[in-house]
Parts: sequence; C-alpha cells; structure tokens
Amino acid sequence: MKRPSDQSPPGRSPASRDSRVATPPPLFQHQIDFFLEYLLVELGRAEKTAEAYYVDLTDYAHFLFGRGHDDFTAVGRADLEDYLGRLRRERRLAASSLMRKLASLRGLHRFLVREGLSQVDPSADLDSPRLPARLPHVLTADQCRRLLQAPDRTTSLGLRDAAMLALMYASGLRVSELVGLETSGLDFRTGLVRVRGKGGKARLVPVAAPALELVQVYLQYAREQVSPAEHEPALFLSQRGRPMTRNRFWQILKHYLAQTGLPRETSPHTLRHSFATHLLEGGADLRAIQEMLGHASLSTTEIYTHVSPEHLRETYETKHPRA
Repeated sequence: MKRPSDQSPPGRSPASRDSRVATPPPLFQHQIDFFLEYLLVELGRAEKTAEAYYVDLTDYAHFLFGRGHDDFTAVGRADLEDYLGRLRRERRLAASSLMRKLASLRGLHRFLVREGLSQVDPSADLDSPRLPARLPHVLTADQCRRLLQAPDRTTSLGLRDAAMLALMYASGLRVSELVGLETSGLDFRTGLVRVRGKGGKARLVPVAAPALELVQVYLQYAREQVSPAEHEPALFLSQRGRPMTRNRFWQILKHYLAQTGLPRETSPHTLRHSFATHLLEGGADLRAIQEMLGHASLSTTEIYTHVSPEHLRETYETKHPRA
C-alpha cells in the first residue's frame, strides 16, 4: 500500500470528522489518516467504524503529545498502559468501553508495524479488560409452571404450544434444536430424545415423563389437524403445516409471557438456563448437565448455570458440619 500524501484524496476524507473533537498534532493526524484510509479502502470497514476510530485515536494522540511524543511510532508499553489506566480511573469507563477503545489502539499499532513505520507494537500481548460475569435470566420453578400451564390444551395449536414449551424446559434444548426435531427423534420407550446440536453433533437427552406424555398427546390428536405436508418429518409444525421456525417460536413465547405476566426479558434461552439451574439446585452433577446441554467445555456450563443465593445458604446450612 502506498503512503498517502498529507492531503486526503479529493472529495473524500479518511473519516467524517466530528467537529467537537480537537484536531490532533500534525504527525499524529497524518498517521491516523493513513490508518483510516487503510481501514476504509483496503479492509472495506464502514464509515461509522472509521469515525469511532478517529475519535479514539485523536484522544490517544493528545494524551501522548502531553507526554512529549510527536507521533505514534515511539510509543512504549508504559504509555499505552498509563492511557488505559487514565480512562479507567478518571473517566470511569466500563470494561466494554475500554475493550472497544483498545481495539482502535491495537489496530493502529499493528498497522504501523506492518507498514514499517514502527519497530515495536506496544499493544502486543496486552491483556484485554475483563468483562464482569453476567448471570443469565432464570425463571423460578413456579414461573415455569405458570408458563407451561398457559396454553389452551383444548385446541390443537394450544396443545402444540404446550408440548413445545414442556419439552424445551424438560430437556434444555436450544430453540434451533427444538424446531429441528423430527418425529423419529423421540424414543418414548426409553424416555430419550435424539438431538442434533452445534456442528451437527448428535446427543441423547433424557426427558421427564410428563413432557413426553404431552408430546404423545400432541402427536395423537393435534399434529394432523394442522395439515402437514406429506411425509413431513418435523415434529412441531406451524399453522400452515410447515416446520416450526425460531422466529415463530419466539412469537408464541412472547404471547404467553404477556398472558401470564412473566418478565418480558424471558427468551427461549431462558428456558434452557432455567433447566440447567433447576437441575443444579436439585443436586445434579455439573458434568451430567454439560452432557445434556451439549457443551464442549465445562466452563460454558458453569456460565449457563446459576445457583440462587437462597439455595447456596440452604446447602451451606445443611451440608457444612460447622454451620
């Protein structure tokens, strides 16, 4: 890539400048323009992305200029760490905001090394700010019971909805796995459902008898009433007889959330979280839950599961010898 002249290409600047952002010193400005042109022209990044980078890098440039630097090429690791520390302490930026700004800085320093303008990348091997762990939203057992009882089981569609919700909560399936189930995937004799998860990996998941019985009733009395196409293998069908979709399941769930007054932030994944959490609170082994959820890593299962403080207190008081 050729180094651009000090003037931006006619009719186009590397990024639309925010007039509220103070212009960086000349050499910094030149290197920022060079980098942003690379982002826009060679990498095809969006103009909005370049604008955000311009704001971040201009602020960074002013900080470095105040420390006696004339451009980005002689910046050291201590300069970069001090700048991030200032953002954290003085501006009290959240970890997510720091990560976004660090991405801008890393991109610039890697680019300068790539172009032979700098010998060292001070951002190399720099740890990213850690995002705080966010506990997933989980329904209580009583809330799950209210949701499962909401559909009108005297209608074919209500029976279908009841079977879907019951099966999802009883097995912890992803919504894509639920709508992708085929009638041949259920083994009513053994109480297992064969699921094809991420990467096409198959697994067997046990399902509670009440949920399986409800699915049996749906198959016997309701599925044929929605006029499935001939030889349609999908277990759950739309009103037009086509396989259920993720979006349609979302709409159905929202309908019952509104009907029961349950939290609006409840999602199909909430049922999966609730499944895992309730199993864990009931004493299930974490590795068994990992297998049922289809997680490749146990650490993923630990993130998905959440034990309530009340359960932790109860466990401590009943299990610890000195409690």
